[in-house]
Amino acid sequence: MVYSLDEVIETVTAVGIETFDIRTVTLGLSLLSCVDEDVNVCARKVYDKVTGIARNLVPTAKAIEKKYGIPIINKRISITPIAQVGSACKADSLVPIAKALDEAAENLGVDFVGGFSANIQKGFTRGDQLLVNSIPEALCTTKRVCASVNVASSHAGINMDGVYRMAEVIKESAERTRDRDGLACAKLVIFANQVEDNPFMAGAIHGNGEPEAIIHVGVSGPGVVRAALKDSGMLPFGELSELIKKMAFKITRVGELVGREASKMMGIPFGVIDLSLAPTPAEGDSVADILEAMGLERTGCHGTTAALALLNDAVKKGGVMACSYAGGLSGAFIPVTEDASMCRAVSEGVLNIHKLESMTSVCSVGLDMVAIPGDTSVDILAGIIADEMAIGVINHKTTACRLIPVPGKKAGEEVDFGGLLGKGPIMDVLRQSPAVFVRRGGRIPPPIHSMKN
Repeated sequence: MVYSLDEVIETVTAVGIETFDIRTVTLGLSLLSCVDEDVNVCARKVYDKVTGIARNLVPTAKAIEKKYGIPIINKRISITPIAQVGSACKADSLVPIAKALDEAAENLGVDFVGGFSANIQKGFTRGDQLLVNSIPEALCTTKRVCASVNVASSHAGINMDGVYRMAEVIKESAERTRDRDGLACAKLVIFANQVEDNPFMAGAIHGNGEPEAIIHVGVSGPGVVRAALKDSGMLPFGELSELIKKMAFKITRVGELVGREASKMMGIPFGVIDLSLAPTPAEGDSVADILEAMGLERTGCHGTTAALALLNDAVKKGGVMACSYAGGLSGAFIPVTEDASMCRAVSEGVLNIHKLESMTSVCSVGLDMVAIPGDTSVDILAGIIADEMAIGVINHKTTACRLIPVPGKKAGEEVDFGGLLGKGPIMDVLRQSPAVFVRRGGRIPPPIHSMKN
């Protein structure tokens, strides 16, 4: 890949003025070689393998930051879903493995480890049950470990037993971290159609189709896109899309450069660029700001879903031309507490959870970092999750829920999770109960268009 002087200057300008960064360099690792009947032996093997292969991850990222002057915000590791690794363990908990991962991450200087995970879209294995039962304690006793559970797919349908069980896990995790406003739930994602090469947390895993080790990069840059749109005037939609595509192309080219450089320095294959627009709580680094720069008075008003659809499509089209392999989730994220302008729209009563749900049908993930009242019942949580899973299953796309029922707090109150997790208002939910529906058990069948063989 060859860069012109103009491109380098343009990138430096974006870093200094328009809050451009590489959101993450993520090292994917297979832990299948760590399987053992003794959970403590397994945990020790996991620690040794992670610290051995990932020892140069943070130094490599820092060297690239210094060389190119481009911030790399997070250094992360994704791993084989621990339900698979721990399935042979003759134990009643997989928490020792979570603690080993947390210790490894701390010693390496890694921000997060993703993959305390299971795939239960058709049902539970013994390893899945162990993993799911271990999630509340694992997330409450570690700082850097993230969990995810895939409960649905377009091929299998929706495992409603899994949905209900995960609603219970969310409630328990929130209560166990009551003193931190349910913070454990910020590290837990419930998926439909989870991808195997996602470098973003909290839903990253190293899937079965991945090699022994691989480098993935997640780009960001909503501030760059917003700045380009700010003075663009009344462009017709075709030209508006072209402008976003050009900016996505430039952002992604930098991500490709960083990924290939990291691969070369570490001697590990380069995987994919996740060409997502991922916001932060910083002013100007907002996906909602982009939507409003398109002409919406406030994110959440009528027209928001159409604007987000245009943005998501243009980001994908522009980014895919700038990299060898696009993967992960790719598109625009809409986490509420992590986006200052999204929070403002909620506070002003323009954006509610129902409109947010409709927006998830055209964006990268789903109901992400949504704080809700602490007294939200398991039944209502299960209903919210089921709705989001249905959007993913029917539309053959990845959707997810990262819901945080904040213990002791009500709709309209504020919550502050700190750092990239941000702060914002607690969103209200409907109180009419879906209990009879969500407790039926079994699996909602996949749609007819799942039969593609």
